[in-house]
Amino acid sequence: MIGMKPGPDSIGIVAVSRNCSGVAARACGLVSLEPTKVAEILKDRPSWYRDCRCIDVLSIIPTANGGTIELIYMQTYAPTTLAAARDFWTLRYTTSLEDGSLVICERSLTSSTGGPTGPPTTSFVRAEMLPSGFLIRPCDGGGSIIHIVDHVDLDVWSVPEVLRPLYESSKILAQKMTIAALRHIRQIAQETNGEIQYGGGRQPAVLRTFSQRLCRGFNDAVNGFVDDGWSLMGSDGVEDVTIMINSSPGKFFGSQYNTSMVPSFGGGVLCAKASMLLQSVPPALLVRFLREHRSEWADYGIDTYSAACLKPNPYTVPCARPSGFPSSQVILPLAHTVEHEEFLEVVRLEGQAFTPEDVALARDMYLLQLCSGIDENAVGACAQLVFAPIDESFADNAPLLPSGFRVIPLDSKPDGPGAARTLDLASTLEVGPGSNRSTGDGEPNSYNLRSVLTIAFQFTFENHLRDDVASMARQYVRSVVGSVQRVAMAIAPSRISPGLGPKSLPGSPEALTLARWICRSYRIHTGGELLRADSQSGDTLLKQLWNHSDAIMCCSLKTNASPVFTFANQAGLDMLETTLVALQDIMLDKILDEAGRKSLCAEFSKIMQQGFAHLPAGICVSSMGRPVSYEQAIVWKVVDDDNDDAANHCLGLMFVNWSFV
Repeated sequence: MIGMKPGPDSIGIVAVSRNCSGVAARACGLVSLEPTKVAEILKDRPSWYRDCRCIDVLSIIPTANGGTIELIYMQTYAPTTLAAARDFWTLRYTTSLEDGSLVICERSLTSSTGGPTGPPTTSFVRAEMLPSGFLIRPCDGGGSIIHIVDHVDLDVWSVPEVLRPLYESSKILAQKMTIAALRHIRQIAQETNGEIQYGGGRQPAVLRTFSQRLCRGFNDAVNGFVDDGWSLMGSDGVEDVTIMINSSPGKFFGSQYNTSMVPSFGGGVLCAKASMLLQSVPPALLVRFLREHRSEWADYGIDTYSAACLKPNPYTVPCARPSGFPSSQVILPLAHTVEHEEFLEVVRLEGQAFTPEDVALARDMYLLQLCSGIDENAVGACAQLVFAPIDESFADNAPLLPSGFRVIPLDSKPDGPGAARTLDLASTLEVGPGSNRSTGDGEPNSYNLRSVLTIAFQFTFENHLRDDVASMARQYVRSVVGSVQRVAMAIAPSRISPGLGPKSLPGSPEALTLARWICRSYRIHTGGELLRADSQSGDTLLKQLWNHSDAIMCCSLKTNASPVFTFANQAGLDMLETTLVALQDIMLDKILDEAGRKSLCAEFSKIMQQGFAHLPAGICVSSMGRPVSYEQAIVWKVVDDDNDDAANHCLGLMFVNWSFV
């Protein structure tokens, strides 16, 4: 294939093309499964290709050499609400070679290849699969070597111009098809060999089915196909949010839903969805923030209404409010894929009531949640957060009505020197002459990634309340869009200061200065060295502090306010399960348990007078609600100058030998 040699566009072992017609990618990998099993998995495209809506084998013709030729019709989902879905008419040829290898080749039937092109289908644009397929070679010691080639032409000219990079990117194709196929086979191989241990007594196949159902339900909502029973509802005059309703549960619910969710006396499912462009926001960073800080965008009253659809007597329709009832979330991990690019979890939303009339609504709720694509180094990866309310029983066939967010990078080629920059906020600590940034990376504004955000929320409704639910859903999605835009502005790299991130407090020092203050104050007050004394230059000091194995943090020191974290090293961020962006939303008293708070209060006057104190071993909690044990905590005053009149800048904390319980 033209232009497929490994080069600057390669994604690990995956080569992507930039010189062929359409988009293309290829890869080679080793797996511990036999060729026939690998071929069976790869031919079952819906099991690993999340964009595949359905695949119909219309005819099978045996060949003289023992192979088969299949006539195939495949429909794929559109990733956004802004362009139509694609479908394919293809021939697939499967045969075996003399050395035991299996070959699966596939290409579209078109007028140029001499075959019937197949009838057009409403709601779909015909795409073309150019020669693609798999070569699966047996290995002497068992297992297989797989060669994968994907090559498609997605008819980019039928797409709005702003979205065309999405359909012209070989990197996105590589992530969605080539890499997805390899990862899925490796996942199955490890499950088969018993290498993966899952908690909660669930079989890996059951958990994988949950992930597929969440993705499929979200794709169904984003696309709203007529043959699933969806129809467009009139707007309120502003076209920013699309409302679709489905009153045909027989068509819609199929295998991944449960008709018990729709009232027996008449009702259906309503979907409110919107797509929007975002500028200069890394998709992985945005989705990670949305996952970790649900309270920044979600409304507790709406969550309550969504959860009530699982009950026989739903609550009345709430009004979307900017804040709603306060709630906190605890994330309980269920499973993750081998390379941690996707994980399934249960989210417990803990309700709190402050008035007697709120008690009925202040109850714990549960969401099944799928998060993927939050590796900031994955080129062309789509980041996604999809969730659905579940009840406490969480049966294997639990009904799911997914909602969520999808963020896809639009620019196919940020090819400047800064194209491969790690977009972790830790990189903002690389300041001063010792930093190793490339010239194209020096200015944050040189990072101009655009991405498209798609939001879809689904609700059940009773017929007599349909208009009320539609109004609530429209208002809620607009509220969520506003919240996401605020978050996006806050975390866009173009707004990152050279100091401590986008939310630097007034007067906050640069990272090098703060590192010097932290270490100097520790030495003055405790008499010990926080870091190795072999080098005290700023760059080395900062790197040692950042990479220290104990969790080192700073928090504000105000007389009339709870201490808020202002800095943490990498171990500190890992312990708190947060990012530098979100760190300043976390208060010290929220992570300490009661014993820890009492201990700190008892020692506080000593810290102010003597400059430091040791706290005994204890338990604290991360921002995700996970308990963390530590052997000892050291607290000291961080002062901000080298003279005797130094002012207290903040409190330094170090949690020694911490670990998740």
